[in-house]
Amino acid sequence: MTTATPTITKPVEETVTREETAARPVSADGDHDRYSHYVRKTDSMRGYVEGNAIRALCGKLWVPSRDPKRYPVCPTCVEIKKLLQSS
Repeated sequence: MTTATPTITKPVEETVTREETAARPVSADGDHDRYSHYVRKTDSMRGYVEGNAIRALCGKLWVPSRDPKRYPVCPTCVEIKKLLQSS
């Protein structure tokens, strides 16, 4: 007679952070994580100081915690900024 070993699973709501070093095109599956984004200056300061989530021009919502100078600018943010400046 054999006994079954219990299986341990992680909850579905758990967020996994991946480290990516190469810039890749933005897609809907979380690729925004390794880009700098265009945001309002007041929102950026509020995010860093108070820890509140802010929304980028491309729509990404996150709490800023890294130096944006270390990452390439989000191509979607660049496109939207160009469209707004040309009108």
